[in-house]
Amino acid sequence: MAVSLKLPVGIEDFQEIRRLGFYYVDKTKLIEQLLENWGKVNLFTRPRRFGKTLNMSMLRYFFEIGTDRTLFDGLYISQNKQFCEEYLGKFPVIFLSLKGVDGLTFEKAKAKLVRLLALEAERFDFLKDSDKLTDNEKYSMDEESLEAGLQTLSELLFRHYGQKTIILIDEYDVPLDKAYQHGYYREMTALIRALFGEALKTNSFLQFAVLQRKYFYGAE
Repeated sequence: MAVSLKLPVGIEDFQEIRRLGFYYVDKTKLIEQLLENWGKVNLFTRPRRFGKTLNMSMLRYFFEIGTDRTLFDGLYISQNKQFCEEYLGKFPVIFLSLKGVDGLTFEKAKAKLVRLLALEAERFDFLKDSDKLTDNEKYSMDEESLEAGLQTLSELLFRHYGQKTIILIDEYDVPLDKAYQHGYYREMTALIRALFGEALKTNSFLQFAVLQRKYFYGAE
């Protein structure tokens, strides 16, 4: 009797889908294509309900140091042994989804962005005990350090691991769309430009970055 796999309705975490045996459409060839067509900063656009966040989660679990390598057993990418040996679990990864960064005012949206980066920084709390960093370099996130936050975190990860950092940013357009709707587009544009400019354009500690946003077929 064939085993009927559960459908992962509402689940966007690659690890959860693989560990709990949900049905998964193998998109791991995307990982190979990303490196074959390599660019320092890569932009993916996909329509709604295309599995954008799941794809970004897949990239995180593939590249991140300390990942569970068995998550990819039986998938397309596992057949490329040399590729997996070179890239699987080899990089520090910063992963952010900006879909929740909104608010009726710029101050509220900015506070959510600060909180989002602070939560991601908490994943790397071990940096506080790193013997490769000085006490002055221990990382913290507040409004004053927001614009340089991604660049700073990638630098500290590089200093700790000796390996450049991968940055993944999902739905980066949401804060701008919400800002346009609520009348603080100019302020949010300046903030996002500064944040991404520091992290993606002049960051010598960046291996590569992937940004993802949705696009629409016609009106919603």
